[in-house]
Amino acid sequence: MTVLDTRALNRATLARQLLLDRADVPVLDAVAHLGGLQAQEPQEPYVGLWSRLRGFDPAALGDLLTGRRVVRTHLMRRTVHLVTAADALAWRARHEVMLRQRVLGTYRRELAGVDLAELAAAGRAVMADGRPRTMAELVGALADRWRAPGPRALGEMVVAALVPMAQLPPRGLWRIRAGVRNMRLDSWLGRALDPPAPAGTDPVGRALVRRYLAAHGPAASADLRAWCGLAGLPAAVAATRGELVAFRDERGRELLDLPDAPRPDPGTPAPVRFLPAFDNAILGYHDRGRIIDDVDRGLSVAGARVVLVDGRVAATWNAAAGTVTVTPLRGLARADHAAVAEEGHRLASFLSDGDRHGVRIATPVH
Repeated sequence: MTVLDTRALNRATLARQLLLDRADVPVLDAVAHLGGLQAQEPQEPYVGLWSRLRGFDPAALGDLLTGRRVVRTHLMRRTVHLVTAADALAWRARHEVMLRQRVLGTYRRELAGVDLAELAAAGRAVMADGRPRTMAELVGALADRWRAPGPRALGEMVVAALVPMAQLPPRGLWRIRAGVRNMRLDSWLGRALDPPAPAGTDPVGRALVRRYLAAHGPAASADLRAWCGLAGLPAAVAATRGELVAFRDERGRELLDLPDAPRPDPGTPAPVRFLPAFDNAILGYHDRGRIIDDVDRGLSVAGARVVLVDGRVAATWNAAAGTVTVTPLRGLARADHAAVAEEGHRLASFLSDGDRHGVRIATPVH
């Protein structure tokens, strides 16, 4: 079996994630290809798409949000993701059990004794009028009946798990700060969610395997689970195995992939790329060593925005007052320093709402 070293996996990841070459595709197609973008920080998907698409216009994503063709909703890993409306409707039922278990994992004591089926029915009834509500408004409508759980536990269970919800614009629009207003997903999209598959079948699980590999492969089953948070996918992997090719990494793990998906030569040059917080190019794997060193792994879950140099995390960045500040994790070679500065200037121009913008490269951390 062919062994793929870390650099080969890195270049495959960059190609699948549209980070090796900026893609010339519509925004909706990019969101679909990526299987969504993690979006609990509402402005971060804009940077993620700017780094991936040629000539990205933020207004195009805003139009998709207000036009209800993409939607912000709790999905993979119980985090807010920006996904296509079609994927939200198709995938939500398959994520139901995982969402409930993850909320219970956080609030099990507060929710002890609560009949979750009864709470779900009450939540759906409150939201049945199609009126957007904040979590506080929803909890207020339920609190007389469920006094014991704290408002956070009650609200999280309903909004993130029991009742499929959309977070409505203007939250998530470019350069707009807005709080969360929720509406039932079916009401917002004007279509019913796809029902759960009959027992013994898992068409959504099989589709998730293929979609994940298209955007993240070659990858192991553990990587797939890390991306979506779903535990019950071994049968789906087994059912699609005949369509896939297999490799091994340097640790001996089996990696599966789509036969015709790009696996570039490991020597392919990789441009500097700026990634937003919680980007799935990093979080979408259990083994993140293909793109970030183990010593820096904590950055990926701490919300750090990172810079890729030669395809690997080499710096963090932030932006304020028109200036993008880059902090290398270690020293940069002169050519890399210049490339980071050049791409940083482009990002600063994209983020700036005025004529003045710039980039500053700080002293390396180490």
